[in-house]
Amino acid sequence: MPDDSEVRRLALSCLLLGFVGPTPPGWLLDALGAGLGGVVLFGSNVGDGSGQVRELTDRLRSAAGRDVVVALDEEGGDVTRLDTVRGSTSPGAAALGALDDPAATEEVYAAIGARLAEAGVTLDLAPVADVNVEPLNPVVGVRSFGADGELVARHVAAAVRGIQRGGTAACLKHFPGHGATRSDSHHQVAVLDRGADQLRSIEFVPFAAGIAAGSRAVMTGHLLAPALDADVLATVSAPITRTLLRDELGFGGTVVTDALEMRAVADTIGMVEGFVRALAAGADAIETGALDYPELVDAIPDAVTAALADGRLTLERLRDASRRTAALARAGDPQVPYDADVVTGVAARCVEVGGPLPRLRAPLVVECRPPDGMASGALPWSLAEPLARLVDGTEAVAAGSAGDLDAVAARAGERSLVVVVRDPDRHAWQDAAVALADARPGSVIVDVGWPALLTGRTPVVRTRGVAPELLHAAAAALAQGGSA
Repeated sequence: MPDDSEVRRLALSCLLLGFVGPTPPGWLLDALGAGLGGVVLFGSNVGDGSGQVRELTDRLRSAAGRDVVVALDEEGGDVTRLDTVRGSTSPGAAALGALDDPAATEEVYAAIGARLAEAGVTLDLAPVADVNVEPLNPVVGVRSFGADGELVARHVAAAVRGIQRGGTAACLKHFPGHGATRSDSHHQVAVLDRGADQLRSIEFVPFAAGIAAGSRAVMTGHLLAPALDADVLATVSAPITRTLLRDELGFGGTVVTDALEMRAVADTIGMVEGFVRALAAGADAIETGALDYPELVDAIPDAVTAALADGRLTLERLRDASRRTAALARAGDPQVPYDADVVTGVAARCVEVGGPLPRLRAPLVVECRPPDGMASGALPWSLAEPLARLVDGTEAVAAGSAGDLDAVAARAGERSLVVVVRDPDRHAWQDAAVALADARPGSVIVDVGWPALLTGRTPVVRTRGVAPELLHAAAAALAQGGSA
């Protein structure tokens, strides 16, 4: 048995902690000096995404006196950390999947990888490899490349190649697949109610493609997959992590877990017990989210010491996890520079126009705004803003419920009506907005979420996300509508 100081260092080396605000707290800096494996950055840490991120990551390494893992979720589209202030510079996965140009996907993610490498980030918790087969899924949606396993697979592989060509490690998520669930593991246990054959023929296909493309990490999700392990979450399941991911799919890199404080873990087995059980099941780097958890710096080494003593965890497994986590602290060599023009050009190609668009007259833009998801947070977005620069008289109305729509028809008068919907299949109050557009000739619907089933005759523009460049492209299409 090693001494207590070695156990403490090894346990901390497998932990990735978050923190609040742009300045790392003293307890975190001390933990880095004591062996903490690294950090996960969120919007509150990076501010406007400028050069201050590099200053922050340099400070974290200085406190540690060595390379450390610096991770964040930069998926592009609706989930961004560098661009929480203004919205992502990149189109998201659903938009790229609909375009279905893997070369373009690779270039977009290469730009993301290069940008992260310049900021000192070593691990991008992307791409999402989930196949969004459930349209009512509350957490994946436009974060997925699509609902077809083969399509998702080719774009996941392209994204992995791009991120890692840019100089940052990629991380496939959320194994064994979050796309068929109807609940969000941020709030509760999500059940993956799929048979083993379905999982192998659909859900596993993108993960296999990403692994074949060389992804350096895979994230396990807080999912209950009864066909694979009837008793425990995938995060703490040896049959899922070892037998399936390691042995069957042949993944030899670092297994990362989703955040411990998500309620699927925190409200069931608890964060500290979740850490120990994930480690014993075969996970390597175990993370928390955006809050401060200074108590874990002592609680986790104590729990690991106890688990070693009672035989639930072996020293060999602990050392193996430590080595695998440390491998993500070393960034790759960027092979491409960041190129914003490439990303903008791809975003313009992603917007889909269905039906002839009318000529707009002083358009009233009704922006339906359901609550933001936990993964994305409160992103700024607007279609009216770029449209106003192109069409005189444009005004915006924000709607958060059906009641907000009652006065829209009267206010619109003879003006053109542009109705922006976001996941109306999940937020039924937006049906009233769709009906309002369908009842007024010359209206347009702009669908900025996972594509809804819209059966009216109103022309539809689909962006599959609210990234600014997607909305700018949609505005340009609307402004040109009705012109020869």
